[in-house]
Amino acid sequence: MYKVLQVLTDDEVAECRRIAASAQFVHGRVSNPHNQAKNNEQLHEPATYKQTAQLLHAALMRSEDFVNFAFPVSMAPPLITRYQPSMHYGAHTDTAYLKLPGGTLRSDLSCTIFLNDPETYEGGALRIALGDAELSFKLPPGVAVVYPSDTLHGVEPVAAGERLVAITFIQSRVPDPFKRNLLYNLNEVAALEGLQMQPQNFTRLQLVQNQLLRYWGEKP
Repeated sequence: MYKVLQVLTDDEVAECRRIAASAQFVHGRVSNPHNQAKNNEQLHEPATYKQTAQLLHAALMRSEDFVNFAFPVSMAPPLITRYQPSMHYGAHTDTAYLKLPGGTLRSDLSCTIFLNDPETYEGGALRIALGDAELSFKLPPGVAVVYPSDTLHGVEPVAAGERLVAITFIQSRVPDPFKRNLLYNLNEVAALEGLQMQPQNFTRLQLVQNQLLRYWGEKP
């Protein structure tokens, strides 16, 4: 139901950090004034936001693991956010629909891309509730975690240092997480074992893959 994957090169991480070091940030509540759980900062300068969003979007879309897991139809421009000491994000679910310049996006999946070393700040772990389990993520720079947007999740208070991440939201071609996970696992088996199967059986497997995607998928 979630996926951890490497998406940024070292140079791309360094570029995001360089931009963030001199960019203007504003309180994160500027994009959602009524969200009392939100206590962080977000990149504000339009030109800088566009530059980093393009870099991060391209990195995600070139990741075969990301595309295979998320079945993305559209994605919100990734946004760099910052947490200073005492900042946090209380438990919340992400809004179901986001109004973007190009139209409205349904948030099926959320994504956090970590941009600085976990050793440089205390606290600040991303916590996600999945059923009875609560998972905690504090990952190396350039690594992302993708998870369902309708889960309760939040960010622990930062005790010291600075937490720098990028976030985005994805509309999936397969909105149902159970169906999406089944398709992902089926596709992984086909990719890993397909060449060892009898050709006629591999062809049948591909038929099932495409039939399920046609049946469960929403947009081309």
